[in-house]
Amino acid sequence: MRRRISTTSAAIGMAAITVLATGGSAQAHGYSSSPTSRQAFCADGAVSGCGAIQWEPQSVEGPKGFPQGGPSDGTLCAGGNGRFSELDDPRGGDWPTSNVPSGQDFTFTWTNTAMHSTTDYRYYVTKDGWDPSQPLTRSALELDPFLVVPMDGRQPAAEESHTGRLPGKSGRHMIFSVWTVADTGNAFYACSDVNFQ
Repeated sequence: MRRRISTTSAAIGMAAITVLATGGSAQAHGYSSSPTSRQAFCADGAVSGCGAIQWEPQSVEGPKGFPQGGPSDGTLCAGGNGRFSELDDPRGGDWPTSNVPSGQDFTFTWTNTAMHSTTDYRYYVTKDGWDPSQPLTRSALELDPFLVVPMDGRQPAAEESHTGRLPGKSGRHMIFSVWTVADTGNAFYACSDVNFQ
């Protein structure tokens, strides 16, 4: 009996240490997996020098209310979270891209590890002439989302998909995705570097 209690106590202690070491909460959240987000590229090992985000791509959480509120300009890709500032580094415009079809339907997918009551998902795209060598700002984005998926407080699936029409763009752009949580003050953010074809 003592051995079982000691083992259980050790396991609980290790779980608490893991949470404290990562600076996160006991539950995780979600990230955009299609088109591939920067945090997904980091987690897959396709990009190096990513810091902590490579172990917790689901944790890009910051204040909600974008575009009027939310993370400050230059910190949008990391959700305003300094622990994941590597996501805000434009790397000279050298992040990998995903090919997407210009002006056609596309299925966006989020991989979720905790399902929160949700207000909506919103998808934004950069303006023509956006400079991929600079950190993402509101002035670089078209602030009217090209796709809004209302959830009315429902919880998303573990693999959440939304199909919508992409803007008629060409060449390199950024899709900025926002998952707004209904019952907290936060949202989840993802930056996906894309190439419109």
